[in-house]
Amino acid sequence: MAACQTEKEEINFPKTDLANAPLIPKPIKTIPTGSAFGLDAKTAIYTSTTNPEFEKVGQFLAGNIKSKTGLDLAVNAASEDNLERLIYINQSDSVDLESPEAYQLYIKRDSILLNAKTAAGAFRGIQTIRQLIPEQSNDTLTDRPIWVIPSGKIMDAPKYGYRSSMLDVSRHFFTVDEVKKYIDALAYYKFNTLHLHLSDDQGWRIEIKSWPKLTEVGGASEVGGGEGGFYTQEQYKDIVAYAADRHITIVPEIDMPGHTNAASLSYPFLHYAGAETPRVRTDMKVGYSSFDAKKDTVYSFLDDVIGEIAAMTPGPYFHIGGDESHVTKKSDYILFVEKVEEIVQKHNKRMIGWNEIAQAELDPNSIAQLWNEPENALKAAENGSKIIISPAKKAYLDMQYDSISEYGLHWAGYIPVDVGYKWDPETYVEGLAKENILGIEAPLWSETISNGSELEYLAFPRLIGYGELGWSPSEHLNWDDYKERLAAQAPYLEAMEINYYPTKLVDWKKE
Repeated sequence: MAACQTEKEEINFPKTDLANAPLIPKPIKTIPTGSAFGLDAKTAIYTSTTNPEFEKVGQFLAGNIKSKTGLDLAVNAASEDNLERLIYINQSDSVDLESPEAYQLYIKRDSILLNAKTAAGAFRGIQTIRQLIPEQSNDTLTDRPIWVIPSGKIMDAPKYGYRSSMLDVSRHFFTVDEVKKYIDALAYYKFNTLHLHLSDDQGWRIEIKSWPKLTEVGGASEVGGGEGGFYTQEQYKDIVAYAADRHITIVPEIDMPGHTNAASLSYPFLHYAGAETPRVRTDMKVGYSSFDAKKDTVYSFLDDVIGEIAAMTPGPYFHIGGDESHVTKKSDYILFVEKVEEIVQKHNKRMIGWNEIAQAELDPNSIAQLWNEPENALKAAENGSKIIISPAKKAYLDMQYDSISEYGLHWAGYIPVDVGYKWDPETYVEGLAKENILGIEAPLWSETISNGSELEYLAFPRLIGYGELGWSPSEHLNWDDYKERLAAQAPYLEAMEINYYPTKLVDWKKE
């Protein structure tokens, strides 16, 4: 799509340096050309029209530009009147775009060209454009507000195909709007997955129509004695759709055979005789509950539960938990994991479980999530399984920043912002080949938090660093460089009304 051939206004842009733009995650390759693109009212957005998903990406960018600048840019408008500059989002078959989320960005004086093979790649690319738009317009270059974007080329693609955070909505329930706000921030920093921990001892949070007491009984409590809550199936579908519009996959988790008190309280036949008698739990204890691994009725129940959730979840994964089943006999635990794996596969999903599941004979297609036992991760990898890297000592967002942090715990240690950034998932587990790593996840357990503001305090700014650890090449991971780019995120976080922890390790650049 070419701009109309009217005489264009020549703007004398100040010299710019794309290489020093505070982009997070840091792109693979940035080549500055010293000039600039002027985003203003004479700009329009065009997209490839053979794939409607590309036009949706253009509309998403236009909406974000309007909310940030007030500019109302047309998308694929028939008229070219008064058009001097354009942003073109192009579906490309370039051989240089090797992974589905790869993109290329060419920024010139009168155009921005974004190439991607997939809409997901285009969506990652527009996050880079969003980050390049300055907070303030330059009102001295022309007779109207103009936002100066540095020119050059960006070649980019993610290190891992799985870049995730987990949100524990079981210990404390979070509203649909709070989850959506979290998804928006994940999208901005190029995450592509949100793992929802939907059940635990203290609460069951997803409506199962064939077993209504799960939410009637199990959904009515939480840590600290609050009223709990749950997502109706329509609300869950709304979250899934909202995430999908941002090219984020939802991974639902039903934790089992331990962490099952709320389910067994709702339906006592699920209860394992060697576990504590189910009752309403509002404490933070773990390891005392279990499903009965030898009852056929338990697996019939799970077939219903997994089936209903899988039917609402278009993504490829289903998480079965599997952690801290301390009262389940090892033989029962292994039997349980192997039978549930079959149920997950029956519903056309790929099983994920915490690293304890490696005790069982896993299908190589199943995935182990490392949180505390590298030996189990290695065992799973030797079996052919992929590994998600989520070490509690480095990646748990619910660990306190320091000894005086207002929220969080410290059983795995304190995680200041620099400690959360200064490690490499690729080399964290000695002996684990990088091709065995599916990706990285930063879990946020909610025992000590009860609303979105407290959630944000623990997640931000550490979550931003995990976005970079999952995307950027290992050679780009440099704390001194990163903390300068992190400092420049303050205006975005404040515009989004995100209650981030203002660590003194970073010299925040507030507008």
